[in-house]
Amino acid sequence: MAYLNRNPADPSVPARVPVRMGLIGSGWMGAFHAESIARRVPGAVLAAIADPNLESAEALAGTLGTAKVTADAADILADPEIDAVVIASPARFHSALIGQAAAAGKHVFCEKPAGLALEELDAALATVDAAGVHFQIGFNRRYAADFQAAKKDLAAGIAGVPQLLRSLTRDPGTGSIGHAARIPAWTIFLETLIHDFDTLNWFNEGAEPVEVYAAADALVEPGLRDQGFLDTAVVTIRYSNGAIAVAEANFSALYGYDVRGEVFGSRGMVQAGRSTETAARRFTAEGTSADTPRLNVELFRQAYTDELVDFADEVRARREPTSPPAKSFPLTPGADDARRALAIALACIESVKQGTPVAVTAVAVR
Repeated sequence: MAYLNRNPADPSVPARVPVRMGLIGSGWMGAFHAESIARRVPGAVLAAIADPNLESAEALAGTLGTAKVTADAADILADPEIDAVVIASPARFHSALIGQAAAAGKHVFCEKPAGLALEELDAALATVDAAGVHFQIGFNRRYAADFQAAKKDLAAGIAGVPQLLRSLTRDPGTGSIGHAARIPAWTIFLETLIHDFDTLNWFNEGAEPVEVYAAADALVEPGLRDQGFLDTAVVTIRYSNGAIAVAEANFSALYGYDVRGEVFGSRGMVQAGRSTETAARRFTAEGTSADTPRLNVELFRQAYTDELVDFADEVRARREPTSPPAKSFPLTPGADDARRALAIALACIESVKQGTPVAVTAVAVR
């Protein structure tokens, strides 16, 4: 299928930006990334949108003034004007699209997870290596100001040698999950806790996850337990440096989005995360209260933008004789980070199935 050319650019107007990005997937997260690229990422332009749901893609393009729309991602991959792609399709397509985009010479930003199996992800990342393109995975917590501040302290040795680590994700909810029956199996590990796994790996830099023990259940929607649905989980991870980490998740926090991280070490403790959206506090006869975020794009709005700014900087640095902005600690999550977090998630699935600890045997850095 060819592009639907909605509003061709005026040839008399020079291109505003050097990095032209194509979006694959115009759903909830794809739409937010599209808005970020079009309106908040300096030096980038949203050049094309692909989605099998052409109506969705056209509506998004119309809102953002994007000229090229297609139902077929192959059009974007074959477009010589596209420098990079942002993959926000369903997770089951991620590895294949990463490999196809890299083979086409496109730099790749992919939402998490980068795949659903290590074999398929390894094949895709091998293509990335062979093509020499930049690859980035969407672990946005690294770009949140409080998590970056914690990482800076950890890199400076403020907490000493990590001994106990903790990361948690509690999604906002109402006490029930209306769409629970449509949530794919193992989502709590592959798409929710995978953020926590990357946070723990990032905070415990230089150590490898060795073993996991996971317990999970349907406590919000117990009626779906027999169908394999899981909405609550706790994971214990042992690392090669002896540190022990705990990650937990739940799909229905009545008080709003709750994302936190913590490292306790030989010299002290560092924490990241906040439970309120604003700094304002209310003190009334009913008690003390504050607003809380109810959407991921509220809690991590700036982080979602900054990860794409970083991506654009890295792509530009490969095209021009410049270097991306210097970083005081490892920031950009790449291929090894994507693989390491996925390996933990897959080990968690096996742990739940077996009811025992499981070695993370396939997690070695490539």
